[in-house]
Amino acid sequence: MLTNQQIKATLTRIGLTDVTDITPTPELLAKIQYAFCTTVPYENIDILRGIPLSLDEDRLYDKIVTRHRGGYCFEINGFLGMLLRSLGYDVTDYMARYLRGETEIPMRRHRVLGVTACDGTRWICDAGIGQSAFRYPLPFRAGAVSEQCGETYKVETDDFFGWVISDWHKGQWRRFYGFTEEPQLNIDYIMPSFWCEKHPDSPFTSSYMLSIKTATGRKTLDGNVFRIFDGDAVTEKCLSDTEIPTVLRDVFGIKEA
Repeated sequence: MLTNQQIKATLTRIGLTDVTDITPTPELLAKIQYAFCTTVPYENIDILRGIPLSLDEDRLYDKIVTRHRGGYCFEINGFLGMLLRSLGYDVTDYMARYLRGETEIPMRRHRVLGVTACDGTRWICDAGIGQSAFRYPLPFRAGAVSEQCGETYKVETDDFFGWVISDWHKGQWRRFYGFTEEPQLNIDYIMPSFWCEKHPDSPFTSSYMLSIKTATGRKTLDGNVFRIFDGDAVTEKCLSDTEIPTVLRDVFGIKEA
């Protein structure tokens, strides 16, 4: 759990300096997830540099708040869950299968949060996705449709995948990811995280994978290609090795890596 001082520092880190009432409401939850998505970058820099990742709470606080870094789902959503618990939300961690773009059933290697607010409403929260994704929590309710930031998401149930999130893409629903309601402990994420760090099939080990959301899209760095997604428009630029540190600093807020 975070101390009051750490909570204040975390809210400052994500740009919520004007928040004075920290009652665990759905409204505050929405502000926090959106703030995480737009200030804490999805990034794999430590993996590329062979620096072992840690899911320890103190280490996550140091990386994300003190050193102004980001991470991937095991880190970002792990720290987001810690903040929400410290604020009084009831939080359960789940393991999901990422379905978008897959032709076969993939392994479970995505961390997602189930969150209950003070009014009893349940929400699916996730700030740890590099691709297009919901910036505000989704209702934890079958059939719920959420329109946000020019995108539309739907929550359904499936006999095998459990709870399935889909996004509206090119005139049809596209499955995004699915998870079952089996609570996970922090230790349960160590093995899949290690697979992502070290396995030859891992997508995280070969080149830069960075992303940060905006109100109308996202900014990404894939290898040396920097892209800006703004609605349906995409601009891109191939960066030289000397240009990358500037983009890391100015776009993703990473001053030390």
